[in-house]
Amino acid sequence: MRLHVPRPTIALAVVAAILYFAPVAIEAQDIPRLPDGKPDFNGIWDKPRVASVENDSTTCGAASTGCVQEGAGPLPYTDLGRERWEGYQNDWTGYCLPWGYTRAWQTSYPVEIIQTPDRMAILYESNNIFHIVRIDEEMPEELETTWMGHSYAQWEGDTLVIETAGFNGKTYIDTAHHPSSPELRVTERISFLDPDRLSYQVTWDDPVTYTEPFSNDRIFVRMAPGSELYEYWCMENNKDLLEGRLPPLIEQ
Repeated sequence: MRLHVPRPTIALAVVAAILYFAPVAIEAQDIPRLPDGKPDFNGIWDKPRVASVENDSTTCGAASTGCVQEGAGPLPYTDLGRERWEGYQNDWTGYCLPWGYTRAWQTSYPVEIIQTPDRMAILYESNNIFHIVRIDEEMPEELETTWMGHSYAQWEGDTLVIETAGFNGKTYIDTAHHPSSPELRVTERISFLDPDRLSYQVTWDDPVTYTEPFSNDRIFVRMAPGSELYEYWCMENNKDLLEGRLPPLIEQ
């Protein structure tokens, strides 16, 4: 089990927030780059623990400091979206089913990015899952629906813009169980603030569940040299599932 350091002090939280909102001047040559000149995001990154995408946070998930999350505030539900939110019944992760794409980004566990010029592999410590982002490829018009969706990215200068679609509508976008539908489309923008911090902006657009898109802005922090992802298996000590205490799944 991962050991966590105590919650950052109020002073550290204030400093982190100032660093987040203040303009950051960074020379293009100062950031890590691949041999082809593109920004190099390879590494293990700590990130804010985001229980609800509505709320702010200045707590890193693992043993770092400096993570920041600017929440979206109250979400703009459609009638169907509010019905699903208020009628919540099942958490698929309780049955060791996939966490879903954006929820996996928001757990208290770090991620490792392995990047080449045409691929990015995101390795999540949570539930030992992975996701592939195809770089400089166009998203097909027809996509098979999956738990994690399909991701395609393009460069805008030194910012990698990732579009993800093709979701099955069964997952929640966070651990507060805010719902989604198969029409969900996620846009992420990743760039360097400095060699050890990433700016990460994520926007959800799901016209079935929400009346308009909404976003979060976050800071990821590079973990210390020698850090590694830990083994994580949902089934290993899931007593509720193994002993039959969870109710039957109900399709949304």
